[in-house]
Amino acid sequence: MRVHGEHYRTIWLMPGDQSVVQIIDQRPLPHHFVIEDLRTVDEMAVAIKDMHVRGAGLIGAAAGYGMYLAALHAPQGDEKAFMKALEAAGETLKATRPTAVNLEWAVRRQLAAIEAAAGIPGKIEAALSTAQLIADEDADFCRRIGDHGVHIIEEISRRKHGDVVNILTHCNAGWLAFVDYGTATAPIYAAHNRGLKVHVWVDETRPRNQGASLTAWELGQHGVPHTVIVDNVGGHLMQHGLVDMVITGSDRTTYTGDVGNKIGTYLKALAARDNNVPFYAALPSSTFDWEQRDGLQIPIEQRDGDEVRYITGLHDGELVTVLLTPEDSPAANYAFDVTPARLVTGLITERGICEASEEGILGLYPEKRRQ
Repeated sequence: MRVHGEHYRTIWLMPGDQSVVQIIDQRPLPHHFVIEDLRTVDEMAVAIKDMHVRGAGLIGAAAGYGMYLAALHAPQGDEKAFMKALEAAGETLKATRPTAVNLEWAVRRQLAAIEAAAGIPGKIEAALSTAQLIADEDADFCRRIGDHGVHIIEEISRRKHGDVVNILTHCNAGWLAFVDYGTATAPIYAAHNRGLKVHVWVDETRPRNQGASLTAWELGQHGVPHTVIVDNVGGHLMQHGLVDMVITGSDRTTYTGDVGNKIGTYLKALAARDNNVPFYAALPSSTFDWEQRDGLQIPIEQRDGDEVRYITGLHDGELVTVLLTPEDSPAANYAFDVTPARLVTGLITERGICEASEEGILGLYPEKRRQ
């Protein structure tokens, strides 16, 4: 993605100093573009938990780099103490956001690579190379998701004789949620780049407004026509033929096709089914939970109720936070919900598009079949 014409990933090593990981701090967006320096695994854990970085793929990449930072600061004189420190760091990172499966996947992958390397210098080098590989794979998988998903948009465009394809998305499953390209947005960017007429309905996505603040910002940076809507408008638009397809991301999808994603996704899928609008989820293979069969067993993160009670925005050039609710009203903040596979038209992955079913998914990933 480009910001004011300059290419950025969402996470990278500081040029000239590989002991520092740099991220785009998403909290001040879209009003301020801030790059944050992270030097320790504890700083990375805070960045993940407090959503300086967020989104399934980016959380995984951040965990990979967090394990590398942990390796830099682990005891250097004894391999057993070194690995014990790395295991503790992994537990710290995994505890930050329980729903997104990419985080645990990245920690496990790092620990396996570090354990297999010889000597502490070799283990640090393994942590670095694995972190970079996780990030590079995430960007490449998202690009490939775009290559596959664009064909759906092309087909709708043909049916509409080149008229605008209206796409509804929820939350931010774009470049900012991954290392580059995004998942739900990757086919949209690919279609726009090919000259297809597309327009995106952007759910504001309460309570943190990732759609209004992040998706709208990055679509604008790329020049993609879009309109921000409140979360509950989607059904109305579908009833009036103003949505041609829905495409969302996923934070954890079971190998049977149940899609865990930002709270409110399930309601969009229900409205889509009632109005015969195709509903797709886009995700890389690192977002599949290969152990979980029943989506209702996906752990659902419950965040601080103050995210519901307060809202932050720009006023007179300054970011300010204001209270929305009565001062003494409690608030519940369920961060995710689960869309059953029966409501999902298809899954767009780096290997292609499949049905949201055990057979459909395992058809793309036969190596995951249980013996």
